[in-house]
Amino acid sequence: MAGRGTSVVQLDGPWTHRAVSAGGTQFHVVEAGEGPLVLLLHGFPEFWWSWRHQLVSLPAAGYRAAAVDLRGYGGSDKPPRGYDLVTLAGDAAGLVRALGEANAVIVGHDWGGLLAWTMAVYRPKVVHRLVTVSAPHPLRLRQAVRTGLRTQAWAARHSLGFQVPMWPERRLVRDDAALVGHMLREWSGPGWPDERTERVVRQAFQIPGVAHSAMEYHRWLVRSLARPDGIRYARRMRTPIQVPTLQLHGALDTFTLPGTAQGSGRYVTAPYRWKLIDGAGHFPHEERPESFDAALLGWLTDPEPDN
Repeated sequence: MAGRGTSVVQLDGPWTHRAVSAGGTQFHVVEAGEGPLVLLLHGFPEFWWSWRHQLVSLPAAGYRAAAVDLRGYGGSDKPPRGYDLVTLAGDAAGLVRALGEANAVIVGHDWGGLLAWTMAVYRPKVVHRLVTVSAPHPLRLRQAVRTGLRTQAWAARHSLGFQVPMWPERRLVRDDAALVGHMLREWSGPGWPDERTERVVRQAFQIPGVAHSAMEYHRWLVRSLARPDGIRYARRMRTPIQVPTLQLHGALDTFTLPGTAQGSGRYVTAPYRWKLIDGAGHFPHEERPESFDAALLGWLTDPEPDN
């Protein structure tokens, strides 16, 4: 796992780094605290460090927080395939078991959120509670992009541009991954990211293999739409989600529009709560960590987490 460049992601803090194997793949996991397990799944174009604030706030509230570099990112393995949401859900479920738990609170941002929604359908026994951040239900996202709901197709145009081979990877890492920094600024609210955050994310994205792996996520999502695997996935994802669900979204998100995400509650039959984080864009857990943590921890400690 400790390939060239992965020292970039071994950032110090009140947490520990470890390698965890699940389903034949080795993952870089960062842990802190003791108590019920909360598995934190990052999004594009980041890595485990996006959860640095929650790796402090969750342990302080009595939880064991574990932030993972997803397949293809950071210090985790970068295999040539397996970047579909079903395989990724299997990765995360395997990690919960490898961390010694039967289930966990699953918190996912962006791609990690799509993965979290998928876990709740494909691996429901592993999901104790579900939290999605800046991530519509996958079927809601498909509908919004297909119909152009309030210009969601235009907002997500980067994903369409990622479909061609090789060129997007080269463009993303060119000039010290300048485009990655541009995306962080474009999708967030005013005043974020700070200089250090942008530098760290840009460095981590330049680890060999990361850019290609990240593109494979986007390519599967689009190319599978008309393929048998994508059709089977869409059919399966109609299954109602039966675990308590919290959906958090930045009010200023210009990449995944709040109106796109908000209709996701129709797929949940369990207690469901929707919460907008004022002043935040696509990265509310980093842009407004105090507001985000208040919403998350308040819901986690609520024995009846309905609206």
